[in-house]
Amino acid sequence: MKGLVKPLWRTVFLVLGMVAAGRPALAQTVDEIIKRGKVIVGVNTTTPIFGLMGKDGEPEGYDPDVARLVGKYLGVPVEFVSVTGANRIPNLLSGRVDMVIALFGITPERALQVSFSIPYASEAATLVAPESRKVKTIDDLKGLRVGVPRGAMQDLILTPVAQSKSINLMRFDDEATGLQAMVSGQIDLVGTGLLVNRTLNRNDPGKNYEVKVVLRELHFGIGVRRGQSDLLQWLNTFIYAIKNNGELDAISRKWRELPLGDLPVF
Repeated sequence: MKGLVKPLWRTVFLVLGMVAAGRPALAQTVDEIIKRGKVIVGVNTTTPIFGLMGKDGEPEGYDPDVARLVGKYLGVPVEFVSVTGANRIPNLLSGRVDMVIALFGITPERALQVSFSIPYASEAATLVAPESRKVKTIDDLKGLRVGVPRGAMQDLILTPVAQSKSINLMRFDDEATGLQAMVSGQIDLVGTGLLVNRTLNRNDPGKNYEVKVVLRELHFGIGVRRGQSDLLQWLNTFIYAIKNNGELDAISRKWRELPLGDLPVF
């Protein structure tokens, strides 16, 4: 038995080392990120305007451009990890990413799990449909098929009222799948952002897609793990700087085709 103990422990340590090697280093501070030599950012690549996969296979959009500025100011390259509305918090809390820049609407409920930077973007959770669909309020959704991204703000708002208002709520793993479902006629309305109907009208002309219901105004923050005060302070300083030097306004004009406008602070 004694002869087997040392080989057994060597095997255990080898396995533990392999497991640890398969996970990114859990960076807690700005200095640790810089020392590691890269910043790992979770982005959503299924949301027009804010995040898509480019033709070169790299993320593009408002959020990836903000992430690249994070890397520029830290002086390290950015490693992107694709996340969805449903798994962005688990990816953050597990340490797979250092931060999440992924249409992360700031709410008190989410702040029980993560910490948010000051806002770097404004948006709205909306329901979009072709012009022919006569909907003005949530009450008009009775009997209709409404697609929402799982875990997104539209899902959180409509889930508590879906049964009482007889809404056929259909959840999709990402926004792009829901948008395609509406274009193909599988659903009647889709939960998306305030400006996405412009992209739909360019790609699928003739239906005149419109924002039918604005569910909630949103401000997006960069999400980090609770307790990362050093990183959070740096991100707030970073957003303050790019708001004032024009870089964030340039990103807004590029992707939203609108000036940045006023963003609140806290």
